[in-house]
Amino acid sequence: MNDDRIEVRRLIPAAPDRVFAVLRDPQGHVAIDASGMLMDADGDPVAAVGDSFVVHMDREALGDLPLGHYDVTVTIATYVPDREIAWTILGRIRPQIGHVYGYRLEPADGGTLVTSYYDWSNIHPQWREAGIFPVVPESSLRATLGVLDRTVRRGYPRAAATGAPAD
Repeated sequence: MNDDRIEVRRLIPAAPDRVFAVLRDPQGHVAIDASGMLMDADGDPVAAVGDSFVVHMDREALGDLPLGHYDVTVTIATYVPDREIAWTILGRIRPQIGHVYGYRLEPADGGTLVTSYYDWSNIHPQWREAGIFPVVPESSLRATLGVLDRTVRRGYPRAAATGAPAD
């Protein structure tokens, strides 16, 4: 971790395509969120840079700002199938913040080495001066990787795609 970025890693015992299937699905984001802020999402699984979906948020989970329920638009900034996905957040706050969340996937013995990252190196100067970053702590990113592991093990991509219960 440097002053403007957090990275955490975890080996998930599944192929990269199974992990990526969760990460490209708006409902997958909600399913694995350990911060407690993501309540629901609208949109189709993303397939390219520029694709977007809406996430219904509840900032009360962090207990830092009384924003209540609000929506943000997740816009894909990096999309390399089964290797990397990253996005920016567009919300009601002005000026826009400019932080990026993402995942890198590397095939590894026993599964996929997943790196979750949160980068605020290019945030708007107003938000840098506010001194509020990181908004999401390293512990939440680490916990989200644990939930991602559990979600993939339970067969989330297959269940989401077919409507069938997970094994």
